[in-house]
Amino acid sequence: MAEPRLMDRMFQRIMRGLVETGRAPHYAELARALGLSTEEGRRTLHDVMQAYPIGWLHPETDYIASFPPLNNLPTQYRISARGEQRWFAQCGFEATSVTWLFPGETVRIDAPCLDCGDPVTVEMRDGRIVWLDPPEVVGHLNYGFGASRGKPQFL
Repeated sequence: MAEPRLMDRMFQRIMRGLVETGRAPHYAELARALGLSTEEGRRTLHDVMQAYPIGWLHPETDYIASFPPLNNLPTQYRISARGEQRWFAQCGFEATSVTWLFPGETVRIDAPCLDCGDPVTVEMRDGRIVWLDPPEVVGHLNYGFGASRGKPQFL
């Protein structure tokens, strides 16, 4: 496992890269920025992803697929900020945390309702919802609780 400070620096580079460009940097780019060999960069990326289990690499590759709250692959959760749509969120709930990556700025989330397909728009600033369309929108996790699912480990 890589040294924690190095992993933290790589984590920050990945997140900043996603925010600045809308895409996750490749491990060779990360290695160069951090003064590592490309192989050290690749190994450190794997260590970061192992330590950050809600993100993942595309299967059988070294490409970052998801680095929450942002996703490197297009999803139905389109994120707009700074007047342009260049980001995607991992999921609907992660989309609402993207606001913290853009302090003081309005972040817009556009997605279809996964039940009916109608458009849903949420605008947020500094963690607060400033506009919803439709105004009665609600979020849900498509996950049931009860005997058929068993007792969740985290409850």
